[in-house]
Formats: sequence, structure tokens, C-alpha cells
Amino acid sequence: MKKLILAVALILATFTINAQELVVISSDLLKCDDSILVFTPKRYGHHDYATNEEMPTLFLLHGWSGCYRNWADKSDLQRVSNRFGFRIICPDGFYNSWYADNVDKDKMQWRSFFDRELYPQMVEKYNLDPEKTFITGLSMGGLGAINIFLDDISRFRAAGSMSGVLDIFHTSPRLLDEELSQILGPYTPDNHLYEANNPIANLDKVAGSGKLMVISCGYDDYYVRSSTDFSAKCREMKIPHIMLLSPGTHSWTYWDYALVEHLEFFTKILQGANLGY
Repeated sequence: MKKLILAVALILATFTINAQELVVISSDLLKCDDSILVFTPKRYGHHDYATNEEMPTLFLLHGWSGCYRNWADKSDLQRVSNRFGFRIICPDGFYNSWYADNVDKDKMQWRSFFDRELYPQMVEKYNLDPEKTFITGLSMGGLGAINIFLDDISRFRAAGSMSGVLDIFHTSPRLLDEELSQILGPYTPDNHLYEANNPIANLDKVAGSGKLMVISCGYDDYYVRSSTDFSAKCREMKIPHIMLLSPGTHSWTYWDYALVEHLEFFTKILQGANLGY
């Protein structure tokens, strides 16, 4: 509890507009502030903290070159929150963090920020119940969501990825050479950080737990192989997951659709509905 109390002290400010909050956290691990946009379903009553304990929550991560407002600017998150009764938390993953710890400890340590600052503060502020807490994201955020889920599956009921980079070695050379190298250092066979940040390489962390992942991608998306290879590895390891392929490209038209798809499955999980297995 002491750790949580210390973490809450790092919240600089909370601004409320209708059922939306902008929470600003000062982070030593990020070396800057992080802005988090939070949507609360209107039917719960925005400041009714007694009901917060019953409210399911989704951490929703944006993609490469985005920011904390990316999802809200492209999708009507308040409508989605109202429809499903989920609180939706959108942190800033910044332009190119890959939701990872930079090899240079003087630079952004995003994965540690989630573990040690963001998640504990959201638990304290919103009374999060791990059995009703989920995480998903798009593209870079799909990689981040699955990596964060695998770091400690006890924090979440289930996780998802939309058009996610779930196998970094079967994407594009540019991703390794120009993007991830800025965070993890140059790729060499002995640089263990690439394996540590590659979701498909760390599935043993969820094996045997029974926890579900929802993996979706448009079949015309250039990251579709990343998702299908991830699914194949899950099948090989007998890890329960739902693989959703449908028409779509790497686009907001697809992600707006996929978010609703994920929340439909997360709702079924909460309800104990028949998922076919």
C-alpha cells in the first residue's frame, strides 16, 4: 500500500470535462509528464466512486506516431464507453516509444513506467479490479498491450491486439533498422532486448493460465503475418486465443471496427458467456 500512496503523489493534475478526464502524471521513468485521457460511461455517474469498484476498465494504447488523443480524435470513445459500460484509459505512448524501456537509462522507460507508476496510480484512483481490467492497442500499441499483459498476467482478465506487431522479426527491415533500433539499440544476434520485447517469444508467461487473448487484423494489412504467426504459436502451445481476420488494412476504418469487436469479446468474458471452448 505504501508504494501505491507514493505513486499517487506523482499525479500533477486531473481535469474533468463531462464524463472525460485528463490526468497528468509527472514521471521520473519517462523523464517527462504523461497525459492520460480517461472516458467514463455516463450511466455510472462520473464521480460515483462506489460504483467504480464494479466498473470494467480497458487500457487502450495508440500506434506509432500517435499520442494520448489519437484514439479520441479518430473514434467516438465516449459513445463506445457508454455502449459497453467500460472505463477507457488512453495513456500517451509518445511518437516512437514502442512501449518499451529504452536501452539508454537516461531516456524513456515506458514499460517500467506502466509497471511502477501508471498502473498503480490507476488502481488507486479508480479502484481497479484485475478481474475486470483489460488491455489492447493498435499496431505499436498491439505490441505494447501484449508485452505489458505478459509482464504480469495477474493484473488483467484478458488482452488484445489490433494489427499488432506481434513478431518483430517477421515485419519489415525498416522497423528493425530505423524504429526499434532507436529504442533497443542496434540489432545484433546477442542483443537480448529484441527477444525480451518480442511478444511471440514470451508466450510461455501465459501458457497454462487459461487467460484469453483476442488477436485481430485485416487480411490486407502488411502486419497480417505477424498476427497469424502469433496465433500459430499460441495453437502450438495450447494457449487460448481468438484470432479474427476480416477485410481491412492498416487504417482507422479497421481499428474503429476492431475496438468494438474486442469490447464485445471482453464483455462476453465478463459475463461468462459461451466462447466455444
